[in-house]
Amino acid sequence: MTFLAIVLVLVSGFFLGSFLNHLADSLPIHRKLLTRPRCIKCGQTFDYHNYIRFATCTKCGVKPSLRRILTPIITIFTLWLVLLFPPEYTGRWLAIFIFAYLGLVFIIDLEHRLILNPVSIFGGIAFAPIGIFLNGWLDTILGALAGFGFMYALYLLGILFSRWVSKRRGEEIEEIALGFGDVSLSLVVGILLGWPRISLVLFFAILIGGLFSGLFLLISVLRKRYEAFTAIPYAPFIIIATIIVIYASTKQI
Repeated sequence: MTFLAIVLVLVSGFFLGSFLNHLADSLPIHRKLLTRPRCIKCGQTFDYHNYIRFATCTKCGVKPSLRRILTPIITIFTLWLVLLFPPEYTGRWLAIFIFAYLGLVFIIDLEHRLILNPVSIFGGIAFAPIGIFLNGWLDTILGALAGFGFMYALYLLGILFSRWVSKRRGEEIEEIALGFGDVSLSLVVGILLGWPRISLVLFFAILIGGLFSGLFLLISVLRKRYEAFTAIPYAPFIIIATIIVIYASTKQI
């Protein structure tokens, strides 16, 4: 890459990462896109230049979170990776848009265990023409139905399992295996990747999620901090699986 290209990647990645930070700070709390960033603790508004330079809040003194600092760095690296090694399936520019959207969902679910309906609706609307362009309308519809149907079945099974455990234990178990946000995310990914790629995404998501859960359980037991029914955000596994399938895919499958 030329020096000018490197500078453009650094600047573009930094500002894209800062925008993702702004969305991740405002959407879960205010349920809308704010015109100006606000402190997540006291609600004090930030000037844009103070927000992107990670300034401490002048009202309550709260410092920027580690995520605020890491997100632009990871975004720059991701942008550089996609430009140098674009996925054959989507190409570089579609991949940048897709990965930015998935990154936002990843951050919000990891921090709040929440997948917002407006974010899912936006993803479904934005990915519909992309999915039809990449896969055709029939595979796009089948992918949406498969993604929603399979995860919705797991969602219902999770509810039934929680009720059964609650009855056996004689106490209410509030946690369920999957939230409905995971169902909507699978629908969005199904729209994007179509059939049969969504089946690969779900397979890899279950595999990666199972491996992580087993490792998490082992570490918790060894550290004597095991708690039954500890909730683990599932969207990150779907997102990681989606990226794997995008990079592994060619135009034909």
